[in-house]
This record gives sequence, structure tokens and C-alpha cells, in this order.
Amino acid sequence: MTKPIKRIAVCTGGGDAPGLNAVIQSVMIAADNLGWQCYGIRDGFNGIMFPERYPEGGVYRLTRDKVRGIGHLGGTVLGTTNKGNPLHFPVNMPDGSIREIDRSDELLTYFATHEIDALVSIGGDGSLTIADALHQKGLKVVGVPKTIDNDLDKTYTTFGFDTAVGFATECLDRLHSTAESHQRVMVVEVMGRYAGWIALHAGIAGNAHAILIPEISFDIEKVAAKIREREASGHVYSIVVAEGATPKDGALDVVAAAEVGHAERLGGIGEHVAHDLGISTGKETRVVVLGHLLRGGSPTSFDRLAALRFGAGAVRALEAGHSGVMVSLGVSGVSYVALEEVAGRMRNVPLEGDTLQTGRDLGISFGD
Repeated sequence: MTKPIKRIAVCTGGGDAPGLNAVIQSVMIAADNLGWQCYGIRDGFNGIMFPERYPEGGVYRLTRDKVRGIGHLGGTVLGTTNKGNPLHFPVNMPDGSIREIDRSDELLTYFATHEIDALVSIGGDGSLTIADALHQKGLKVVGVPKTIDNDLDKTYTTFGFDTAVGFATECLDRLHSTAESHQRVMVVEVMGRYAGWIALHAGIAGNAHAILIPEISFDIEKVAAKIREREASGHVYSIVVAEGATPKDGALDVVAAAEVGHAERLGGIGEHVAHDLGISTGKETRVVVLGHLLRGGSPTSFDRLAALRFGAGAVRALEAGHSGVMVSLGVSGVSYVALEEVAGRMRNVPLEGDTLQTGRDLGISFGD
């Protein structure tokens, strides 16, 4: 007979995203309505693995008072981290080297000792991979997909994406006027890793003239040709949006070396593109890096609703006896997908998709 759930925990891992607090709020209230207690883990799993850092408690009881009014706030009240993966935890050795060990059994011991019956893990690919490993070791786990990049497989969308695209689009709107006034080429670098969803959606919505995404290797001369074409027709400025893009010759390396226990970072493509376009076109170029501005701020109504649906769906999954699943938001509603089908997989922009084709139909250059 399956042990009934009385206590659950919730944690947020990886980069922050608008809507995290709405998920936490939804999980807590839905659990409370079932008579369950809900506990929040600080900073991913650090609240358990480093209790000495939290004199007020690395794991604490969430109540309606503690989650009241947080749904519209950006960030996460629990804190988050993309360091200290418990499956590959970095440890300093006596000889000065760094060794990675598996500390996941410590988490299982903590849950058992404190009679926490299940975990709702909110995060991206890395967090969901950890969640799947904990499930494989016997813990009841439900994952909630989180990434502004919208690159997680098996879900129609992730919360935070709509907010990021909306802000990037607003920035592009503002840049049009200053680019035209000074007759410049503006290169806008948006946040992302290896999928171009933000660049594509914001670029099309913000009337960019070229969009460079990782799914399509670009030829800088073709982008320059687009700019010269516009100039010949009397259009004195151009907007180029780039994210994680690479040239056809593969000569650029814009991935920073990863620290042990830390995800590798992208950055710098905007400067490379602007430099090369300046040489090729002879036009003055400027770079705007939106970076972490895309992560901050209040979530849009779409992202708030999506986040609330994800949180309530996670609790419903546990109530129904599910474990080792991720809540998936589809066109027709909420469903559940096995974590093992999601962990380690990425959803790229489909080259034959309608959105990308719309960009081509509008005359946007993708550098190919």
C-alpha cells in the first residue's frame, strides 16, 4: 500500500525566471487544500547540504501568509543556484585538486528523517536531471519545467519565456528610433544557450532586419548584404538580433570555460557580429547586451497563469500517485511526461516551423 502524503517540499534550481514565485504559491496553496504541509528548500538543495549557512533554517514551512502576494514578483523567494549539483558535487581534495562526488543520498536521508514524502522540483534541464535521479532512488518527485529560453522538450511552453520576449521586444522598439537617428546598425544580444526561441520571437515581433540563431549557422557577408540592400533603398539603419549563433566557418568561440559544478556560459557574440558588420558595411555599429535584464521583473499575465497551472498540476500529479514525471503544458491542457524522456534533451527551433518561415516571408535575413 502506498504511504499517503502528508508533507511535501519544493525547491527552485538553475537561473531565475519570472513566474517562479507564482509556482511556489500555487504548490503551497494546492497542497494546503489537501491537508498537506509544504516546506521550501533554500537555494536549490543548498538548504539541506549546507545547513550552517542558514541559521534561520535551510528548510522552512511555507504557509499562506508566507506566499501571500508573491505571485506577481520576479525572482524566487526560496533563492536558487546553478552551482553544487548534488549528483556531481565539487569537493576540494588535500592535494589541491577538485573531485566530484554524489551527495544525493544525503538528500534522501534528510527527507526520510524529516518525514517529507515528496518533492516538487522547479527547474530547467539540470534540475530535472537531478529530479529524475532522486526518483530513481525512490523519492516521490514531480518536476516543473522552468527556463526563459523555452528549450525544454515535451512541453508547449515554459513560464518566463513570454516575459523575456516581451521585454526584448520593447527594447527593440526603443532601439529603432535611436538607430535611425544616428544611421547605425544596432546588434542586440539576447540571453540564451543553444536554442534561438527568444531571438526568433523577439526579433520578428520587434521588426528586426536580421536574426541570428544557433540552429542556423550564419554567413556574415549575407547579413552585410541585407544591410547594404536596405541602405540602397533609403533605409539608413538596421537591427540585428543574435543569440548563441555561430558562423558557418565555426571560427568564433563565445562559450566561457565552465567552473567545476557550474554550467558553461555563452556571451560575446554581439561584439563579434558588430565588429565584422562594421568592417564589411562601413557603417557605425553599436551593441546592446540585454543579458540578465531578461530574467528580471514581474511576469506577464500569460506567465503568471502558466506558472499557477504548473504548480497546481504538480500537486494534482502527486495526489494521483504519479512520480518521476514532469508537468507539461500543452495546447489542450496539462499532462504528465516521464522525467527520463525530458532530462538531457533540448527543444530547438524547428527550421521548417511556421514562425521561422514567417520571418523569411517578411524578408528577415537569417544569415544563410
